[in-house]
Amino acid sequence: MKNSGLPVIFVVSDSIGETAEFVVKAAASQYNSGHVEIRRIPFIYEEEAIKEIVEEANEFNSIIAYTLVLPELKVILEEAAGEKGIPAVDILGPMMNAFSQIMPGGPRLEPGLMRRLDEEYFHRIAAIEFAVKYDDGKDPRGLLRADVVLIGVSRTSKTPLSMYLAHKRMKVANLPLVPEIEPPEELFMVPSSKIVGLTIKPEQLFEIRVERLKTLGLTTSASYANMERILEELDYSEKYMKKIGCPIFDVSNKAVEEVANFILHFIKRREATNDR
Repeated sequence: MKNSGLPVIFVVSDSIGETAEFVVKAAASQYNSGHVEIRRIPFIYEEEAIKEIVEEANEFNSIIAYTLVLPELKVILEEAAGEKGIPAVDILGPMMNAFSQIMPGGPRLEPGLMRRLDEEYFHRIAAIEFAVKYDDGKDPRGLLRADVVLIGVSRTSKTPLSMYLAHKRMKVANLPLVPEIEPPEELFMVPSSKIVGLTIKPEQLFEIRVERLKTLGLTTSASYANMERILEELDYSEKYMKKIGCPIFDVSNKAVEEVANFILHFIKRREATNDR
């Protein structure tokens, strides 16, 4: 049974996907004030990825809008979407067909020519998209695809670190450890060499959480900023970090850049060890 929430428009591209997203937003604005959810999925080059997207789209009242220049990928998407009865809209196709009638020679069929993305920029954008998608344990499947998995209790800089490392072209997923919630089984399928545990002194975590509650306009008497609760969470997270066997880094009084540099150094040592 399909999800009955907002219609979901999947924007699939072999580049960034901005073109298709702009067209989708323009069309959506003509219907119900544009109340749709848009999920942009960039840098798609593989058949398996396309089929995964179609399977996910099939769970919703959805449309797939795409900008794929490689004919074989367009065929795969159209066939997979057609089997599920999902409307698939080729944003570039009609215009490229029109150009073929007036321009000599055929199209170059090279993704991303408009922006001429260099390799570094390409990987950085993909890593940022990855970090956003798999932030805060949103989808545990991302743990298996990440270069690095950050784990720790709430307010140990997992999200800022993920974004900082993403700008270094690393695919990072992060997962909060909460006593009432058993970690997903995917976490234990990730090699410990790809996991970094983050911890913090309880007194500093207490201060950070109190300020967080004030910012949200909430009472500071909430259990979130209770010292007994904080000690419980830290003990729980340390237990799982030791069980996994991952390195543990104390972020107390440290800037994001300093922690990130530790993680990058750890990864370089890991890669050097693997190359031996």
